[in-house]
Amino acid sequence: MKSLMKTVLAAAVVALAAGTAHADYPEKAVTIVAPYGAGGASDLAARALAETSREYLGDQPVVVVNKPGNGGMNGARFVSEGTPDGYTLLLARVGMALYPAVQESSPVGWDDYTFLGSLEATPMILAVAENSPYKTAEELVEGLKANPGALTYGASGATAIDGFTVQALLADNELDPLTAATLVPYKGGGALATALLGGHVDFLAIAAGSLMPHIESGKMRALMVYAPSRMDTLPDVPTAAELGFEKAGQITGWSALYGPKDLPEEIVTRWQETLAKVAEDEKWLELAERRGSISTAGKEDMAAYAKSQYELFNGLAREFGYIK
Repeated sequence: MKSLMKTVLAAAVVALAAGTAHADYPEKAVTIVAPYGAGGASDLAARALAETSREYLGDQPVVVVNKPGNGGMNGARFVSEGTPDGYTLLLARVGMALYPAVQESSPVGWDDYTFLGSLEATPMILAVAENSPYKTAEELVEGLKANPGALTYGASGATAIDGFTVQALLADNELDPLTAATLVPYKGGGALATALLGGHVDFLAIAAGSLMPHIESGKMRALMVYAPSRMDTLPDVPTAAELGFEKAGQITGWSALYGPKDLPEEIVTRWQETLAKVAEDEKWLELAERRGSISTAGKEDMAAYAKSQYELFNGLAREFGYIK
């Protein structure tokens, strides 16, 4: 009996100590891993979150570390396999749902995380150069129908999000997503924007952050936005959903905050409370607007949204023949 009581008491002490430790979280710097290169969407969102969240975390430092490679999976795996103590988190991007949806050998599953909350929608923009004959998305679609395979578009890959933006639009208009337009691959948003400016491709649909300076200068024309709502900076440009494009209307870029599986509930709650405060933070909102994003901080049921995004891209990959 005494032995049993000692065991119970020891377990209670451990549980109490753990609860107290979590209640004091964070007691040291928190690291946010950005799984893509410096200057990209994940890096910018991570640094904006680091700058604004520390005030609501007892003024503990929040630092950003870039771990790019393998379509974002290097950074994703580093976090998903880490210790679930809340000190190493992931600035997740749409690729965390998309990559496992199209790569059956993905090293990380879409659900190998604790989902802490959404951060932002990062619109994609369907754009042409200023001298293009196409003034609207509908006119571009008519041009694609009139000349199957003749028009070219830039993307970082067929199964990357900026490949799916175009292919979904083609499928929505009963065009072959693989042959109705010719994909020309480039690495990164800067190279893609340069390709459109130089006339090397006819159109593209990539992240707003890479295109807005050229749209604002008049060197590019925005035809459509892939986002849940119109952009404040492009109030006259319709969304894909507004134009009735079912598949394209479900595609947008996004950022979220993830942790390793089995994060303690106290840490999850602390971050949910923090994101609710970040959502109202003027600096966060200013930085989101500056990078062309729409803040969704803490507003989405992130587990459900990530699942729906995985299912979307997995369905498109099967429909388009990338996986069986």
